[in-house]
Amino acid sequence: DFFMKPEMKNHFELASWFHAPGPRAAIKAGTGTITFVPNMLHRAASDRIHARKPDFFFGTCTPPDKHGFVSLSLGITYEKDILEASKTVVLEVNPRLPRTLGDTQLHVSQVDYFVHHDMAVPELPAPQPNQTDMTIGACIAELVEDGSTIQLGIGGIPNAAALALRDKKDLGVHTEMFVDSMMELYEMGVITNKAKALKKGKFVTTFAMGSRKLYDWLDDNVAVEFQRGRWVNDPAVVSQNSKMVSINTCLMVDLTGQVASESIGSVQYSGTGGQSDTAQGAVAGLDGKGKSIIACYATAKNGSVSTIVPTLPEGSAVTLHRSFVDHVVTEHGIARLRGKTVKERVKELISIANPAFREQLLAEAKRLNYL
Repeated sequence: DFFMKPEMKNHFELASWFHAPGPRAAIKAGTGTITFVPNMLHRAASDRIHARKPDFFFGTCTPPDKHGFVSLSLGITYEKDILEASKTVVLEVNPRLPRTLGDTQLHVSQVDYFVHHDMAVPELPAPQPNQTDMTIGACIAELVEDGSTIQLGIGGIPNAAALALRDKKDLGVHTEMFVDSMMELYEMGVITNKAKALKKGKFVTTFAMGSRKLYDWLDDNVAVEFQRGRWVNDPAVVSQNSKMVSINTCLMVDLTGQVASESIGSVQYSGTGGQSDTAQGAVAGLDGKGKSIIACYATAKNGSVSTIVPTLPEGSAVTLHRSFVDHVVTEHGIARLRGKTVKERVKELISIANPAFREQLLAEAKRLNYL
């Protein structure tokens, strides 16, 4: 928030990897100088370093242990790569951060300056799923077999999917984002990680956000292994998981399967994140049993517009190319697109659109010579 204050506008330019609510609000209000860095999560650090080597790295860490190692705690998506490429490293030591394990450890000799600050760790409350979320979550659960390895994020739909997975057995986790629902499914015995082909018995993640309970649970927890985003989200690594299921959400899908998850027309709304990485890795699963699931509400703006559209709006960023799209889920069902023709895709996608828009979509499909 500091960089988005009006008085900072002429002093800092924030290069954002992912537009969260803060940057979106600042852009709308014109109170910050913010630009976007197009990226895929597994290449975000290397591509940025390629474009511009950083001078300073500012981050947070736990107090050092008796051997002089701090933990970078809740995130090494690209933090450690950027840190190692920086000329000067400054870390804020916060005793309230959990000491996570994996590649999060860093010796004090690698740090130029420490600043001590005892403060509450920001929490991210889990949104409560509504009835539409629950319907979509149930459809997602239909596609998840016992023994699957899952990637799941946060939000109404992902939380509903987690609730719908409670009857599954021996699930595993390989995900960029670790959230409360994963801890809860583990405590219920749904997630065991014992059927995984890669890092058997371990959660694999690159960052975590959630409740204080989650942070306390992650502290010194050998069941959870944090690794860099360039490894966790590398599609070639993701593909090594058994029955890998990538579960993500989007803003809209066109009738050929092009997925827009990060912009509304030319207006950047969020970012690619790990969606492209995990979706590609899942459908390329080495065991031939991987699945990618893209979920969204069938309508937006209180039901006035369809999210299944003839073509994406001008300027839209295509987050997931249609060649990599597998399953699309709305509250009206599941569209299975992998390997299908444009004609077949159109019929599948119209079948999961809101009924009020199906005739219009059919007419547009004919006009576009899709049918």
